[in-house]
Amino acid sequence: MSDSPLVSDAPLDVEHHDRPELRHHFAAVDQQRNAASLGMWWFLGTEIMFFGGMFCAYLIYRRWYFPEFAVASRSLDLKVGTFNTVVLICSSLTVAMSVRAAQLGQRKLQVRMLLLTLLFGLSFLGIKTYEWGKKYEEHHIPTFDYNVIGGEGDLIKGNEELLGITTEVKNDPVKLRAREAEIQQHTKIFYSLYFALTGMHAIHMIIGVGIFIVITWMAHKGRFTPEYHTPLEISGLYWHFVDIVWIYLFPLLYLIDRRPGA
Repeated sequence: MSDSPLVSDAPLDVEHHDRPELRHHFAAVDQQRNAASLGMWWFLGTEIMFFGGMFCAYLIYRRWYFPEFAVASRSLDLKVGTFNTVVLICSSLTVAMSVRAAQLGQRKLQVRMLLLTLLFGLSFLGIKTYEWGKKYEEHHIPTFDYNVIGGEGDLIKGNEELLGITTEVKNDPVKLRAREAEIQQHTKIFYSLYFALTGMHAIHMIIGVGIFIVITWMAHKGRFTPEYHTPLEISGLYWHFVDIVWIYLFPLLYLIDRRPGA
């Protein structure tokens, strides 16, 4: 019988029998983890190119229309943006701590850290919704009722010198209307990019929250051990990437045009 081609003398792969989490097309858990990690890094590479295009568009238009972008940036709530940044950094910390808890086999701590991550993520989205609501009240959302001249969302008041509204322009109704039209158009580009960037980031956050709801349930069921916690680790990579994107968005949108005399 040993000469039969249907019988192999190779030793059985013990890992496939002892490790139920190991998929049949992988020879070992390490190989499975490395493949999952490589796949996530490839995906994140495409995301970098996606956000990179929008970052480039923002920087180009900011260079072209610096005064309008400066005053529009100053209209964003710096305190709210800073607080949201702190919230997101804390969420990255809790993700890292949950991975460490999984490595140490501390299931309860792992679940607690994941719940805190979800809390921070939902808090970020709630604060961002509040901030968008303020922009709606100020008519700064680039729709049919968009307006940055007059009212609560007036961007010209206090920024006349930066926007080039000199005494000569003020005394010439034609020049004043032309300059106001330019301000309307150029600031609209800023807010379009602002909502595109923060909106896409928020969509990624919502996806991340959905992923971590599943991961938290898996952790609660004891699916992750010191030997196997690949889904948690890979999900953490995604979450850290979303946080890093915001670390770039925050200074670009909120900080760089706030220096005196800008």
